[in-house]
Amino acid sequence: MESGPPLRPKRRVLMPFVKYPRSIEPPWKDWDKKAQKSGLRHTVYSVNGDQYTGEWLNNQKHGKGTFVWKSTNSIYEGEWKSGKRSGFGTYSVQDPNTKEYVKVYSGCWKKDKKHGYGTYFYADKEYYEGDWEAGQRSGWGRMYFANGDIYEGEWREDKYCGQGMLRLGAELRLLEGASRDRYGFLLHLLIFPASGYGQIRLNYLAAADGYRYLSYVLNDMKC
Repeated sequence: MESGPPLRPKRRVLMPFVKYPRSIEPPWKDWDKKAQKSGLRHTVYSVNGDQYTGEWLNNQKHGKGTFVWKSTNSIYEGEWKSGKRSGFGTYSVQDPNTKEYVKVYSGCWKKDKKHGYGTYFYADKEYYEGDWEAGQRSGWGRMYFANGDIYEGEWREDKYCGQGMLRLGAELRLLEGASRDRYGFLLHLLIFPASGYGQIRLNYLAAADGYRYLSYVLNDMKC
């Protein structure tokens, strides 16, 4: 029996294979994802020593939290929005002698500035309570001075502006240069301050022991 030619093995046809490089994200992207902060967190420290404890949203301070500035030894406790002080909060600084925090401002904030109703303490017996706008006294407010004087009225851009009343302290009862009247009368005196704020009317009640203060009425002060 004749045998035919030997069978040749079939050649294996290889299809071309293209190897695409793997897309590798830089390590910092993975680290950043892990570092994204949302919700309540424990204290987070900054490189400069500042620290924040509170709520976060999308890696920004958002909600209620406390921030401590190391360089100024000051602290803010209150509400945050998109990384800025917004809502109600209290700002305090540390007394260098007692090491206790002393309240400076307590009230409303907007985008890191005093905005709305709040109270600012300039000294132990000197403070302002009233309206604020973009970090300045604006609107209606009352200023208590250390000497006992009280101004209550309108403000604009941190200055007296519009209608208001200035009540003098108990130690300022005598009107300089005025004659006394034993039976008493009401004295009106108009003053035009060098500041150009406007017209001031002083109301004093004359009495046997001197001119007793009634009020200053600040009329339409120019801003």
